[in-house]
Amino acid sequence: MAKVGFIGLGIMGGPMAANLQAGGHKLYLHDIKNPPVSLIDAGATVCTSGEEVAKRADIIIVMVPDTPHVEAALFGEKGVADGLSAGKIVVDMSSISPIATKEFAKRINKLGCDYLDAPVSGGEVGAKAASLTIMVGGPESAFNTVKPLFELMGKNITLVGGNGDGQTTKVANQIIVALTIQAVSEALLFASKAGADPAKVRQALMGGFASSRILEVHGERMIKRTFNPGFRIELHQKDLNLALQGAKALGVSLPNTATVQELMNACAANGMSGLDHSALCRAIELMSNHEIAKA
Repeated sequence: MAKVGFIGLGIMGGPMAANLQAGGHKLYLHDIKNPPVSLIDAGATVCTSGEEVAKRADIIIVMVPDTPHVEAALFGEKGVADGLSAGKIVVDMSSISPIATKEFAKRINKLGCDYLDAPVSGGEVGAKAASLTIMVGGPESAFNTVKPLFELMGKNITLVGGNGDGQTTKVANQIIVALTIQAVSEALLFASKAGADPAKVRQALMGGFASSRILEVHGERMIKRTFNPGFRIELHQKDLNLALQGAKALGVSLPNTATVQELMNACAANGMSGLDHSALCRAIELMSNHEIAKA
């Protein structure tokens, strides 16, 4: 049984922590809101700060929305860094800037601790089902130590390279996901406007070369109009912003990524930033003056 700290217990962090607890590990929790009662009732300890979490746990996991939140959790007042002692491991499972990640790792390393960046893909469904894809950057020795915990939260677990490489992989993942959501949106809207049943069109496409996890899950959301968030548009906006900032720094062009970001911006401008990213279809529907027919 490991002593595991978990900071950030929202839509993703809550079920991820629950899977660690179900695996027999002792949890030390901290969140800006009250941690889930179910975790506390099952024996988790609530801590008043990241510093306390770091003092009491051997492996500290951070799962918060964005780069500034990770920086605050690690290096803010009574943050994780204040409670670390040599030999502990900090694991950031948030989706943040690869450049900032490298700097965070250096600061944690100076305290005699290892750092892993281990962002995830799979959304709330994957978090609950312990089927997340986990992309890891950092030293192999630390990865091997933490891997049994990763295996309680995910299925496809890969050590990609050094610190920052996990976050770079997640940015690449988010580019593919966003562009595929756009493609599915356009395809289903085209079919609907042409008079075909989009549900049956989706069913047919699921058996062909166009089949994808996005068509399966998000295509269904578009047809059934179920946009309650598994992964919010505002969070995907953040990830695509990281992609575009990185592209500028690297001197490469990501034209379709920029287009999808503008579609997400349009959704946000129309009050939809809190909806699931499958609601990207709403921007295309508004431009087309046609809504994908509800199943």
